[in-house]
Amino acid sequence: MKTIRGFQYYISILLILFTSTICYFVSDFLPYKYVAFILLFCVSVLAMLFEIAPVLIAATLSALCWDFFFIEPRFTFSIGNTEDRFFLLFYFIIAMVNAVLSYKIRKFKKELSEKKNEEQIIMLYNTLFNSLSHELKTPIATILGATDSLKESSLQLSNENKSKLIDEISIATIRLNNQVENLLNMSRLESGSLKLKKDWVDMEELIYTVINKIDINKKNHQLIVDLPENLPLYKIDKVIVEQIIHNLLINALLYTPDYSKISISVLNERVVIDTNEIHKNDELILIISDNGPGFPSDEIEFVFDKFYRINHTIAGGTGLGLSIVKGFVEAQDGTITLENDRQGGAIFTINVPCEISYLNKLKNE
Repeated sequence: MKTIRGFQYYISILLILFTSTICYFVSDFLPYKYVAFILLFCVSVLAMLFEIAPVLIAATLSALCWDFFFIEPRFTFSIGNTEDRFFLLFYFIIAMVNAVLSYKIRKFKKELSEKKNEEQIIMLYNTLFNSLSHELKTPIATILGATDSLKESSLQLSNENKSKLIDEISIATIRLNNQVENLLNMSRLESGSLKLKKDWVDMEELIYTVINKIDINKKNHQLIVDLPENLPLYKIDKVIVEQIIHNLLINALLYTPDYSKISISVLNERVVIDTNEIHKNDELILIISDNGPGFPSDEIEFVFDKFYRINHTIAGGTGLGLSIVKGFVEAQDGTITLENDRQGGAIFTINVPCEISYLNKLKNE
C-alpha cells in the first residue's frame, strides 16, 4: 500500500512539472491564464485516479508552478499587482475544491459499486458528476471572467461596474461554498459523526440570521416572517436547525420565479397556563412555504432522495439540499413533510421534539 501511494506522489509531481515545462516553452504563444486551465485539468485527472493526499500535493504544486513560471515577475514567488494576487488565490481555492470533489465523486462511485448493480451506479454517478460539473463550472467561470475584466479593464471601468463585478465574484464564491458545505454535511450524516449540541435558542433571532446570510441571493423574492408574539425558547441544535432553514430557503429561491412570496412561520399552538413551567416532550413546528409552481405530484415522494432533481427544471443544484434537510431533521428524531398548496406553491412542515421554555422561567435557571 505504501509503495502504491509513493508511486502516486511521484506520478502526481512529475505530471505537474512536465505540464508546466511544456507550457513554459510555448508561453510566448499561450496566455498565462490559459495555463491555469491546463493545470486544473491535470489536477482533475489525478483526482479521478489517485488518493486524496497526492492530489492535494499536485494542486498545491500547480499553484506554485503557475506563480513562479507564468505570473509576472517570473521566476519569483512575488506577484506584481493586486489583480494577479487575487487571481492566484482563487486558482488555489478552485484547484483544492476541484481535487476534493473529484475524489469524492470517485469514492462515492466505489461505495455504490458494493451495494447496487452496474446500471444504478452509472445513473447516480452521472447525476452527481453532471450536477457538480454544472455547479462548479458556472461560479468558476463567473469568478475567472469577472477577475479578468477587473485585471484588463480596471482603468476604463467605472466604480459602479467594478462594484458589480465584485458582487458577481462574491455571489459565485458563496455558491461554491454552499456546494462544499452540502458535501461536508452529507459526509457527516453518512459517517454517523453528527453529534447534537442542544441549547436554548431564540427562533426569531435564528431565522433572521439565516435571512441576512442569504440576502445577496434573494433576487426579487419577498420573504415573509410570521411569528407569534409569545414565542418561547426551544432547546435545539442551533447550527443544524439553521442549516435546515438555509437549505429550504435556498431551494425556494432557486425553484420559484421572480417576485414569488416565501413564508417562514413557527407554530405555537400549545395553550400555556403557567409560563414558569418548562414543557417536556414538546416540539418545534416550523413551516416554510411559497407561492411558486409547487412540485409534480408524482415526484414528491422522491424529492428527499440524494441527488434527485425535479424533471424539466432549469435551476441548478446537486440534489443534496433536501436530502440533507431530511437527514438533519431525522437526526433530531423529527419529521419533515412536503405537500402542494391548493392555491399554488409548496409547503414544508418540520416537527422536531424538544423542550420549550418562556423567558421568565429561563432567567431563574
